[in-house]
Amino acid sequence: MNSSKRKKRRFRRRFYAGMAAVVLFFPALNAGWAGEKQGLGPGEYLFRASGGCSCHTDFQNKGRPLAGGRALKTPYGDVFSTNITPDNASGIGNWNVEDFIRAMRLGMGPDKKRFFILRKHYFPVFPYTAFTRIREPDLTALWRFLKTVPPAAAINKKDKMVPPFNWRFNMIFWKWFNFRPGEYPDDPDKSAQWNRGAYLSRALAHCEECHSPRNFMGGLKTGTLFTGSKDGPEGRPAPNITPDEKTGIGSWDSSDLAWFLKSGQKPNGDFAEGLMSEVIVEGYQYLTDADLDAVALYIMSLDPVERMVE
Repeated sequence: MNSSKRKKRRFRRRFYAGMAAVVLFFPALNAGWAGEKQGLGPGEYLFRASGGCSCHTDFQNKGRPLAGGRALKTPYGDVFSTNITPDNASGIGNWNVEDFIRAMRLGMGPDKKRFFILRKHYFPVFPYTAFTRIREPDLTALWRFLKTVPPAAAINKKDKMVPPFNWRFNMIFWKWFNFRPGEYPDDPDKSAQWNRGAYLSRALAHCEECHSPRNFMGGLKTGTLFTGSKDGPEGRPAPNITPDEKTGIGSWDSSDLAWFLKSGQKPNGDFAEGLMSEVIVEGYQYLTDADLDAVALYIMSLDPVERMVE
């Protein structure tokens, strides 16, 4: 099929599926406290780029936005997301920006009085392993936005993990093997658009955290990033998103991927489900077309890896 016919077919497919999206998909945009798409401040834009921090909202039980309490299933038991509203008693209202940056950059709690070994080290279900790459000005802007979120009084739930996996001091050793802190460095051999896409994908949107297999310790297998995971977020499989023709998204092009991140619509007319639909609704659909194109450019530039996720 020539390119002209292909473009016309794709336009018709998107038009009719887009009309269906208005009815089936986008009503979810009214949920929560999502603001207008236009005129987002820098902090809220970064918040949306992260997927709207949707794991911190218990949508299923109609929880308050960002008030935590959502069960995040892992192979080691359930971890409950925390309250990140600026409530002084149960949220992060008593934190300062340094506490926030330490949590995002190092995966550590704000208690400065304890020895390092006794500090609260976060479990990597909180993806600080990706957020560590966020640049400090962006972390500061994100912090300023979170301070404007309506506070919610919601006590954090106790995790349901069995020993020794619930011993937080084990995270010190886990980090030695599985964590390298530091901001994302631009690749001087790549274009500005490619680097922008890599930064958004690997730092803010933390795509590899959900779409990569993990080792027996729960750390990412660095040699197979983006190739999918059978134990993805909330215990559900996450697909291979490398541009492999057989098992990944090699049949897509960059415009397909950018449109998917904006609308939730796949090239075959189906729509995103589960957590992916959530992060699109709460987050990615707010990004500019230029940023969505940059993310798509980066993802489609990955080496294709044939790996089926079941």
